[in-house]
Amino acid sequence: MKRCPECRRDYYDGTLLYCLDDGNALLEGPVSAEEPATAILSEPPAAAGDLTQQAAESDTNTAILQPAASAAGPDSSSKGGGFDKRLLALPLLIALIVVGFLVYRYSGPGSRQVESIAVMPFVNASGNADIEYLSDGMTETLIASLSRIPELSVSARASVFRYKGKEMEAGALGKVLNVQAVLTGKVSQRGQGLSLYVELVDAATDKIIWSETYDRQMASIVGLQKDIVRDVSQKLQTKLSSADEARIAKNHTANAEAYKLYLQGRYYWNKRTPLENEKALKYYEDAIALDPTYALAYAALADSYLLQLPAMPRAERFPKARSAAIRALEIDDTLGEAHAALAEVEVSEWNWPAAERGFKRALELNPNYPTAHHWYAEFLSRFGRHDEAIREIRRAQELDPLSIPINLIAGHVLMMARRYDEAIAQFKQTLEMDENFLLARAFLAETYLNKGMYEDAINEGEKRVARLPGDQQDRGRKQRENFAEMRAAYRQSGARGFHEKRLDQQKRNQDTGTGVRPYLIAKLYVQLGDNDLAFEWLEKVVEKREGDGYLNVDPAFDQVRDDPRFRELLRKAGFPH
Repeated sequence: MKRCPECRRDYYDGTLLYCLDDGNALLEGPVSAEEPATAILSEPPAAAGDLTQQAAESDTNTAILQPAASAAGPDSSSKGGGFDKRLLALPLLIALIVVGFLVYRYSGPGSRQVESIAVMPFVNASGNADIEYLSDGMTETLIASLSRIPELSVSARASVFRYKGKEMEAGALGKVLNVQAVLTGKVSQRGQGLSLYVELVDAATDKIIWSETYDRQMASIVGLQKDIVRDVSQKLQTKLSSADEARIAKNHTANAEAYKLYLQGRYYWNKRTPLENEKALKYYEDAIALDPTYALAYAALADSYLLQLPAMPRAERFPKARSAAIRALEIDDTLGEAHAALAEVEVSEWNWPAAERGFKRALELNPNYPTAHHWYAEFLSRFGRHDEAIREIRRAQELDPLSIPINLIAGHVLMMARRYDEAIAQFKQTLEMDENFLLARAFLAETYLNKGMYEDAINEGEKRVARLPGDQQDRGRKQRENFAEMRAAYRQSGARGFHEKRLDQQKRNQDTGTGVRPYLIAKLYVQLGDNDLAFEWLEKVVEKREGDGYLNVDPAFDQVRDDPRFRELLRKAGFPH
């Protein structure tokens, strides 16, 4: 045993030479004969939480016990002689190192506030394809709920579902989706029993932050969603106001069967085909029949009517969408999705001020809703507010970088801003995501036309026709003939020949009663310099609210913008002039 002759502290570590408290040289054995070296325990080790205080006390003891330096030079009273005073800082240094480690260990990735997360598609572990809607729907509901947290960036559904069924480490997903944490889950259903295992992983380290298994009955599925949202938000260390907590934990229905029908509707709506969308409408209607106060189902119903439904004419779809959105807001005025849907209905009817108020309210209630940013960007583009439109669509892309419709509209916004090269690059990027996305090819061809690149426009049109589905091949053959005619006319007579041939084709459609588009015919007459006929057709465009409201900014009308008749048309359409 060794002991300090000053503070009388015992040390059983034979390798120590100096006291850790005051720096004096240690002596072998007890200090005096009256103090035998018989102690069994030395001072108890300090707890981790006491290390900082102990280091400070050690530093204080050193200052008190240290003899003053004599004028003669180094202290000669020290028993060890020639003691290096720099070693007095050793206890403090050791303590700081330990404390630093503990801070890192217990305040590291697993406990810091997470600011971005991707909720990956839950795996249907039941082996029953009929309940795929359940795993997908629970994922989507959780994404929607977490997106309402103000300071949390949540990867949108379209982005994460591109990785459905793919085995990827959290680190790789975190990198491609640009998030700090990744949440995964497995759903199993056995009879009326439901089991969900979720796992929250730090994307930087691939370490599990938290995991939990939830076992419930199907009748309790609504409460299960609430529990998951609460637990995940707590593990993310998010700081929520009481209003935020109420908003993200809100159950829009207490009826488990209505909730299941809603999830089935979302499952089919997300497939984005006319046939699947009609199935979605039926599920939403059935959910509403079970719970007439289900605001979220009404909002989803409005979204379905806003999609193209071949069996339902435009004049019928938009009033139904309006009615559903208004009913949703009558039940719950804080539903951002319903405000956005109603705003889009107002756009269809060119009620511009009401539309902008609706989009702003939607984004105020749910700033992380990518569709609201997407639709608002289109609205701003129509008014020539190009910088604002680009900012909004970029925000939509940040929230949902892999959404094909959002990437498509990013290109369209750039085209309307006359940033043609950027638009072309964006459309090509969209086609890399899905080469069969035909609308991207149509917009790319239009951009080529605006640049005067006629051969490229024709080539892109032919590529689009070549990818038409099998049931549209008869129409495809006719379109291929049209493109061949346009190519021959362009090579013989240049741009004028191209537009003349295209107009002739539209007139043939008019004669047969198929595919007449007043907006396109007006554009062609402008290109040919026949402004009187162009304005006859433009009057029809304004009367029928045709052309998606882009009359104010479409490059095809640039050469008639100074015509008083055009300014009068813009006034009728509600645009500033």
